[in-house]
Amino acid sequence: MEELRIEENGNLGPIDSSRVPRFAGAATFARLPRLDQVGQTDIAIVGVPFDAGVSYRPGARFGANHVREASRLLRPYNPALDASPFANAQVADAGDMAVNPFNIHEAIETIQHNALDLTADGARLLTIGGDHTIALPLLRAASERAGEPVALLHFDAHLDTWDTYFGAEYTHGTPFRRAVEEGILDTDAISHVGTRGPLYGKRDLEDDRRFGFGIVTSSDVYYQGVREVVAKLRDRIGGRPLYVSVDIDVLDPAHAPGTGTPEAGGITSRELLEILRGLRGLNLVGADVVEVAPAYDHAEITGVAASHVAYDLVTLMSELPKANSAVDRRASSGAAAQGTTAGAQ
Repeated sequence: MEELRIEENGNLGPIDSSRVPRFAGAATFARLPRLDQVGQTDIAIVGVPFDAGVSYRPGARFGANHVREASRLLRPYNPALDASPFANAQVADAGDMAVNPFNIHEAIETIQHNALDLTADGARLLTIGGDHTIALPLLRAASERAGEPVALLHFDAHLDTWDTYFGAEYTHGTPFRRAVEEGILDTDAISHVGTRGPLYGKRDLEDDRRFGFGIVTSSDVYYQGVREVVAKLRDRIGGRPLYVSVDIDVLDPAHAPGTGTPEAGGITSRELLEILRGLRGLNLVGADVVEVAPAYDHAEITGVAASHVAYDLVTLMSELPKANSAVDRRASSGAAAQGTTAGAQ
């Protein structure tokens, strides 16, 4: 059947919802073309159906397709940022990575290699998980492409800097400790946002500070407000290449019930989206949205929230120039930061 797509500025966009109902047709992210349907891409969206690293509820392996289904409602123009991401850049759905669900070490290697392949021509990568284990290989790839350690904004109810679970070093609760140990994070520019809930002990926080993480708790977002939080985060990141990792459980269970380790007292979907929009102009080299577990979702509440988070991340990426080398990335980062600081203040 013929696909009736929007085409603008030479970029092949989503299926035209004025001629094909949103509930019909292939369920790519935002009904965008597949990677094999475009000659080149500026932003690739890829799924990682993997949840062998979870410590509580399984099911995030089905998250990517759940988010794709919820993304059918997305439209081409983003009024919050006054931007048309699919006209500004060629965005395509790269499908799912085929990772081994029985061997976590092999899965991590596969994700890293696939991420490097997808960004070989300078494309930026948005990944939909899957559990948070996948952030480690994605950060490895992002750091290699940037040619330096990257800044990190980690949106999550949890720290994910624990050492091991049952003696296992690679789980969804350990990726950022491993990333610090491997030297792929710029420890002057790494922060958690939205953390809350009980910990195993005070040492969890002491270890986290030792690694270099700043912490913005969900209570901080409530009391300080989005603008103050954004200003602090931008100041910490500066002009560095930035990776954003969003565990959907950063949202309160009222806004995201479909996740593996829910915690009461989270931020709202509105607060999360506004914080992300406040990152406009920073050199966002990669991002992920993880831990969507559709079996626990209700009326696609979590899927809708995750799809909008992904959409705003794509919008931010679409405004940045395609960079084919670490030098180009650093140059574009510096220019973007200079051009937006005044507006942020």
